[in-house]
Order: sequence, then C-alpha cells, then structure tokens
Amino acid sequence: MQYRIMPAGKEKLSVLGFGLMRLPVDKDNVILENKAMEMLHFALNNGINYFDTAWPYHNEQSEPLLGRFLQRTDRSKVFVATKLPTWLTKTRQDMDEYLDKQLARLQTTYIDYYLLHGINGKRWKELKKASAIDFLETAKANGKIRHIGFSFHDKYPAFKAIVDSYQWEFCQIQHNFFDIRREAGKRGLEYAAAKGIGIIIMEPLLGGKLIGNISPAAEKVWQKSKHNWNPVERAFRFVWNYNQVQVILSGMSNLEQLQENISIAGRSKPDILDAQELKLYEQVRKIYLRKMVVRCTGCGYCLPCPSKVGIPWALGVYNDAHIFGDKKRHRLEYNFFIPDENKADKCTKCGACLPKCPQKIDIPTELNKVATFFKPE
Repeated sequence: MQYRIMPAGKEKLSVLGFGLMRLPVDKDNVILENKAMEMLHFALNNGINYFDTAWPYHNEQSEPLLGRFLQRTDRSKVFVATKLPTWLTKTRQDMDEYLDKQLARLQTTYIDYYLLHGINGKRWKELKKASAIDFLETAKANGKIRHIGFSFHDKYPAFKAIVDSYQWEFCQIQHNFFDIRREAGKRGLEYAAAKGIGIIIMEPLLGGKLIGNISPAAEKVWQKSKHNWNPVERAFRFVWNYNQVQVILSGMSNLEQLQENISIAGRSKPDILDAQELKLYEQVRKIYLRKMVVRCTGCGYCLPCPSKVGIPWALGVYNDAHIFGDKKRHRLEYNFFIPDENKADKCTKCGACLPKCPQKIDIPTELNKVATFFKPE
C-alpha cells in the first residue's frame, strides 16, 4: 500500500480509502454483514487505514456497521471519516444532535475526518447562518472531531468561494479523467491544494461508468498506450497521478474488487503519466463528449426556471445516458436524484430559458425529448 501525507496533522493516509457506500447486500438491499466484515478486516490488514461513511449510506446502516467493526479492531489504526447530513440540519442544535448520534452509531468518542456533506454555494450560506463554523470548531475543541472538511457538489465558482471562506483542513470532490471540468474540476483541485487543503477524491470510476461499455473507438486509443492497464487501473492511475491528491475513495462491493484495488494502489505513484499518456486520456474524453446529444455545459444560466425544472441536471443525465450507453442505469439516476417537481415533464414551454442560454439550445424541445426518453416503460 502507498501512503500520502495530509497537510493538516501530517497523518499518513492510505492512497486507497474504503468507501462504505456500496457494500455487499442481499435481495432486499440489507448489508450482508459477514461478507462486509470480511472485507473491512481484509482492507485494514492489507494497509487501508481510511474508512469513509455517511449518515444515509445503506439506509442509515453503514455507520452502525463501521461502529461494530471498530469494536473488533484497534481503533487507533483506523481513520474514520463521516459526514454531517446537512440537508437535515436547520439549526445549531440539530448539528450537535446529529454528531452525537453519529458518535453513538460508530461506537467511538471521536471522528478523525468530519465533513459537511454534499454542500453547494446555497447550502453553505445557510449553514454559516446556522453557526456551522462555531459547531465545527467547538466539536474539534471538545475532541469529538479531529479534522474539519466538506464534500462538494456544485460549480467551480461556488467551490472557490467555499474554500476561501474558512480555513478548511481537507475537502472531498468528484474527479476522474472524464470530469476534469465538472463541478470543482481540475482547477478546483489545484486551487484547494495550493491553499494547503487536503484532497480526497470520490467517483474516480464515475460510479463504474468509465470501466464498462467501452466503445471500439476508445479502445483503439487505449491500445496506443505503453502500459497494459485494464480499465480500472487506467482510471485510478489518472487520479493518483496528481501529487496533490491524498486519498481516492472506492466503493467496493465484493472481496475481489477490494483485492484488485489494493493491488493497483500498491503500484500507483504520482507524476508517472507523461504528456503522451495524458494525451490518450484527453482523446478518450473527447470520444465520450462527441456522444453528447445536447451541447449543454451545465452553466446554469437558464435558471431559475419559472416551472422549477432542473434544466442542467435533466439534460446532464440525458447526455450521460448516451455518452455511456446505459439507458436503464441513467433512468434510475434521473428518477432518484431529480425530484418529481423538477423533472423535464414539468416544462410548460414558456421559453423564459431561451434567451439566457449561451449555447443557443432549444431547451423546451430538448426537455420534451428527455421526458420521453426517461418515461417509464
């Protein structure tokens, strides 16, 4: 296992972190505890020391499972990361109560890396008004948490504003060779790192999208590589190539995936991809992007929609379904992540969005296509 040093605290964290979001489950989506425990012990015994969970994972059963694991091992060898469910907290009292509940679930007296979960520009403003900074600093002073961070889903300007608004110790962002300009993007990664903020990466495989349904055109590009890497290793290597990244999170569902990822982690080092190799990643990225059916950049200028349609998100999932060739999966994402009141079929064709779109997209027409495409069969 390789290790990298976090800027704050100078702790050595395994470059591969165990994300407890996709554990093995039965047909009723209940965690298969014996298999999950086998994986957790195998991970710790083979060098993984960063374990990431959150309040809602596995229908709120992920934190309690990790808590039971902590009772069966040496707590001092485990760096626990979990997250405040920010969408459930309206007041400072809510924050304190949820943290105490999480400590009880985890059966521990402290959390090593504590994050504000999934914040964006708007939510961060609300959290600040609710005294989130005082909550975090008081919890740290009281020994309940050791390091303060946040996970993020929004655009770069919001990320920069959040980074600049507090002396964060670490952040968790989505990054992979396809998402170099999405959300915080490469620019955000480098900006945060330059300010001494530790970097934890989620979705290095984009939920598995980058390792399945690889097109012949993309495979032809990969064949030009001097390295005989499989799709998983290619994707991981891209993110580990950043020397600013401390940990990549992987949500592993079985022992075989865990073993493969640990093996890859042991071979991965920063700054080993030369310009020729990086060019191949960019070529494959462009192949994916050419499959976009709507030239939406996700800029959000079309918002707010009078009918509350989540225009960039609806068009984004629609594009991904075509880019990665998986309609079934993206229909599930569309229905799960976009509330009914924000779905494409709520478009009234009022046209308020049309003059705002820099790409001159006929948004009402495209939203009608999205609604038809994702309509239940």
